Amino acid sequence: MAENLNSTNFDAAIAGTDVPVLVDFWATWCGPCKMLSPVIDQIAAELGDKAKVCKVNIDEAMDLAARFEVQNIPTLLVFKNGEVVKRMVGVRPKTEIVAALQ
Repeated sequence: MAENLNSTNFDAAIAGTDVPVLVDFWATWCGPCKMLSPVIDQIAAELGDKAKVCKVNIDEAMDLAARFEVQNIPTLLVFKNGEVVKRMVGVRPKTEIVAALQ
């Protein structure tokens, strides 16, 4: 299951790991986000300790959405060593998301 992040725990979650971190910026009212959600959960289950998978509800953490210039959702960001190394906007195939974490 993906870890829910907010303004309070975001920086510690991203900086506190040496594995790639996938962050899904989403909202409850977003149809494409609902389509992508089970895929994100599958990736979290399959990769286990090889990657960290997190979600940010943009309605609850507008400051994070602004900080990372999230203008469309779903937006997926891949972090390595605390830095964004990949940005994917919209529903993406599972294979593409997993490849971005390699």
